[in-house]
Amino acid sequence: MSVSRRTLLSSLSVAALSLTAAACSSSGGSSGGSSSPSGSGGSGGGTRKIRFGYIADFNGSSLLAIADHLGLWKKAGLSPSVKVFTNGPIQITALGAGDLDFGYIGPGAMWLPASGKAKVIAIDTLTDADRVIAQPGITSLAQLKGRKVGVPEGTSGEMILNLALQKAGLSESDVKKVPMDPSTLVAAFSAGQIDGAGFYYPLIDTIKKRVPKLVELAADSDFPDHAFPTAFVSGPKTDPELTEKVVSVLAQANDWRAANKDQAVKLAAGLLQVSQSQAAADAAHVQLLTSSDLVAKTKDGTVDTWLDGLAQFFVGSGQLKKAPAASTFYDGALFTKAATR
Repeated sequence: MSVSRRTLLSSLSVAALSLTAAACSSSGGSSGGSSSPSGSGGSGGGTRKIRFGYIADFNGSSLLAIADHLGLWKKAGLSPSVKVFTNGPIQITALGAGDLDFGYIGPGAMWLPASGKAKVIAIDTLTDADRVIAQPGITSLAQLKGRKVGVPEGTSGEMILNLALQKAGLSESDVKKVPMDPSTLVAAFSAGQIDGAGFYYPLIDTIKKRVPKLVELAADSDFPDHAFPTAFVSGPKTDPELTEKVVSVLAQANDWRAANKDQAVKLAAGLLQVSQSQAAADAAHVQLLTSSDLVAKTKDGTVDTWLDGLAQFFVGSGQLKKAPAASTFYDGALFTKAATR
């Protein structure tokens, strides 16, 4: 695995950003760095190499770690090279450039598949990790008016900020929005250079070590009419047969995770090279769903409802001109087939 240099920005130590900058090698055969193009043969005689991106959190890493631990990739004839990214939009850019085959995104990046730049191949979890945070002494969204608010653009951090501003009767122009990558935002908030942020766990825990009295002004749970699904994505033209194999592996790993959450936390911690307590704290912001539950929710239209709701929100935020039907960017039929094979 190779580590994104973006996670090493600022004067923060690697330890302080341990949940952003992940391990350089995994416990199994999914070691990486650069890999051969997908479709080339691997050392296993016909094994197909794939390049898989993830974000260094429990959602993004746990299924990859589980699949490696259980030997699911090898069983499917796949050999993954996994690489950590700081957010979903960067992965989708890599998918479009042909540098990545599959990736993982949070709900705040769902506007990119909705705009045709990727395909959602599987829902991962429902998350409650996003927050609007503020420096001690700021107790309301209204008090952020005219102040500097950091946000990683195109992510769930920007999503929760926009939702919270709307609910408070404010607009983006009421605050001084400062685009920042995650590691820079951690440093800037910790140093008091910004007054607030649209951000997410586990990195908020990193900030809390330096600013223990920070204030949480808004959370995903404040918006019960919205669901916040995380997801795995592919390029818009990825081979369906390959995608089906990958989704089958993810579905098997997902069911193992649902039945063995404590062990899943341990495996994720190993991949991320963080303590089990850190990984467990991150996992506490996650609602796990079994693959059979996701199949049922796909068939009855629940998943489409989640994605339609996000698409409508992104129209309001200006990230989409119009809301496409979820069926145009979520391949529910392929997921259902792969998850039940």
